Amino acid sequence: MMDWTDRHCRAFHRVLSREVLLYTEMVTAAALVRGGATHLLAYGTEEHPVALQLGGSDPAELAEATAMAVAYGYAEVNLNVGCPSDRVQSGCFGAILMERPGLVADCLSAMVQAAGDIPVTMKCRLGVDEQDPATVLPDLLARMEDAGVGRVTVHARKAWLQGLSPRENRDIPPLDYDLVHAMKLRFPALNLSINGGIATLDDALEHLKVVDGVMIGRAAYHDPGAVLLQADSRIFNRPDPCPDRVTAALRMIPHIEAHLSDGGKLGQVTRHMLGLFAGLPGARGWRRTLSEGAAKPGAGADVVRTALDHVATVAA
Repeated sequence: MMDWTDRHCRAFHRVLSREVLLYTEMVTAAALVRGGATHLLAYGTEEHPVALQLGGSDPAELAEATAMAVAYGYAEVNLNVGCPSDRVQSGCFGAILMERPGLVADCLSAMVQAAGDIPVTMKCRLGVDEQDPATVLPDLLARMEDAGVGRVTVHARKAWLQGLSPRENRDIPPLDYDLVHAMKLRFPALNLSINGGIATLDDALEHLKVVDGVMIGRAAYHDPGAVLLQADSRIFNRPDPCPDRVTAALRMIPHIEAHLSDGGKLGQVTRHMLGLFAGLPGARGWRRTLSEGAAKPGAGADVVRTALDHVATVAA
């Protein structure tokens, strides 16, 4: 979700749900420790609970970055062992680390030591390239547990680092939900979440009969109303904080105005709101008005109100 789940996206998603755990974009430990890019740690208090997702392969560097996350008040620090992009391969982190489970364990152990009471978690794939997931995945999970990590999210696909682009790796490798479910039975004490190809709350509820959690990425971004608007009541048995999509859009206006007053641009926020009315009457007009209006010089929150004219009668 790099370039997607920035602080404006997270602020928007938090309007829709108070209970879901939100994740940052992947931030490299090197950028924080060696590059001094502490601005990447900024978030709004309204985003909580929010987890920092780190990329890296140097245990000492990851430990220092974890300590920084603790100081900033993050609810969780997550090590990404699943991203298949070329950038992370060249930097020896992300999915390519599945070829080096001992190093992953060393990284996690160092992070746990630096985290104190803050949970350290991991996100991984089934395996990479020619690896046998039925062998590789349980070995990695066992090492993870030995390192003191009790929560993991498994993307139920292999990553083909040789031959597929990052985009293709999101769809082409076949899903193997059964293997992930089997890992929960094999590691009953492990808090295990599943990810990959899960697009609806109905899908999530089916998986929750077996595993402990469900991570939804692209579907929550492209159709946030369908995935998040009733997540609190259907998944967490808590009241939903927002009654409908129109109200959600209006509740973003204070955030937009604050961002504009700090010198930001409207499109930096509204680009994350384009899918709010996906599949509903007026959705095309909503998207077009937001996109075109945000591109105009001096665009302000009135663009959102104008865009709502296309969908004013749409309820939850």
